[in-house]
Amino acid sequence: MRPKVERVTIPAGCSIRVYHRRIPEIPFEWHHHPEFELTLTLNSRGMRFIGDHIGPYESNDLILIPSDMPHTWASREAIDPSAPHQAVVLWFTSKWALQIAELCPEYAPISRLLKRSAGALSFGLSQAELMLDKKPALLSDSPSTRLHAALSLLTELGDSEGASLVTALKARRLPSDDLTPLNRVVDLLHKRYAEPIHVEEMCAVGNMSPRTLHRAFINHIGENVSDYLRKLRIGHACMLLVETDMPISVIAPQAGFFSMSNFNRSFLETRQMTPMSFRRFVRRQSRLPKSFASIDNLDIETSFILKRDKARKIKE
Repeated sequence: MRPKVERVTIPAGCSIRVYHRRIPEIPFEWHHHPEFELTLTLNSRGMRFIGDHIGPYESNDLILIPSDMPHTWASREAIDPSAPHQAVVLWFTSKWALQIAELCPEYAPISRLLKRSAGALSFGLSQAELMLDKKPALLSDSPSTRLHAALSLLTELGDSEGASLVTALKARRLPSDDLTPLNRVVDLLHKRYAEPIHVEEMCAVGNMSPRTLHRAFINHIGENVSDYLRKLRIGHACMLLVETDMPISVIAPQAGFFSMSNFNRSFLETRQMTPMSFRRFVRRQSRLPKSFASIDNLDIETSFILKRDKARKIKE
């Protein structure tokens, strides 16, 4: 889907904009803007799409998104259905942030924060709680109170660890308008990833040859078409595993996999754990796994799938 340009208006006489979003559901709205965005999502569980990153999120999700990186969150049901999804969003320009950091040595960590954010940054619970504590000040009617809280928050985040969500190659700026054909192909994938999609269809939509399509994805998205489509499908499967009680045999075709062996193998390769282990971990721990490769109860299922696939390859 071609990301829409969102117009972020910073109020006159202010350096930043802070917005408190409260909505019954979070629709998929693929967009970008030149401002940096720091978003704390509350009472929400679903999927986030940032650059090439596709993955599930929980409440207290704190993400810093750099300039012009396409992104969206998507969720159909809040954790507490009686309350809305919430997001505290802070927008600011890189020019302003870098000038502040250069003029005031006390704010030097902000410069380091921006340099580390090329691939977007995901912060931990302690940093999310830090922003939550500053929420009243960030939403104050006083511009100076909001500014002081924002500078304090960004400075502390500059000295905190954050996990990069997008690799350097895939963190390139948004392709320009002359790449509209590629955007049409990506739009097709986001709309129909749960269906069988053939290369011929993608080439027809983008009006390009298979070779040109492959080269365009590698150069501007950072991975081939098959890997991008697989991540879309696995991402949707993760959301269904977390949000529903549907059997895995039902989830697989809804996510675009019509072979259970292919689904299990793709999920294992992408998430380093089986679908059943992923669901079991979330239900036991009431959170998403921090490291998909470090779950103790995966050994038997993982070993079985890997040995089975190895045996098939030898037989072939």
